Amino acid sequence: MSLHNIKPAAGSTFTKKRLGRGEGSGSAGTAGRGHKGQKSRSGYSKKIGFEGGQMPLQRRVPKFGFTNPNRVEYRAINLDIIQALIEEKKVTEINLDVLMQNGLAGKHDLVKVLGRGTLTTALKVSAHKFSASASAAIEAAGGSVETL
Repeated sequence: MSLHNIKPAAGSTFTKKRLGRGEGSGSAGTAGRGHKGQKSRSGYSKKIGFEGGQMPLQRRVPKFGFTNPNRVEYRAINLDIIQALIEEKKVTEINLDVLMQNGLAGKHDLVKVLGRGTLTTALKVSAHKFSASASAAIEAAGGSVETL
C-alpha cells in the first residue's frame, strides 16, 4: 500500500454536488443553471417534441389520406409455405398451434391462407380466412378447409 493507491471505503464519500447552499460551497449564485433564460427558472420542463420555437417535426411532416381505425390485419400464409412445412416437419394437419410452433404466426394473429404455390398432399387446414384459389387448391389435393 502506498499513498498513490489509497482510496476511501466504498460508500463513504458523497459525490453529488449540493447546489445553492451558500457562497462558501462554490456552487451558489446561479447553482449551475447559468444566467437568466427559461431553463434557469424553477418549474421549467421542456414539452415533448419542443424544438425551441422551431416548427416541431410532428407538425412539419405532411399528413394525408385516411387510416381506418377498424382495419383487421391478417398474417398471410401461402400454399408453398404449407407444402414446405409438410416436407420438412412431416405435419399432417395445419392449424394455429402448428403455425405458432414453427414461427409463422403469433398467439394473437389472424391467419389467412393464400394461393401462391402448389399443394401435393391432402391435409386439413384450419385458418381464419382463405382466398378462393387457396381453398380450391387444398380441396383439389384432397384436403379439407376449416374456417375458424
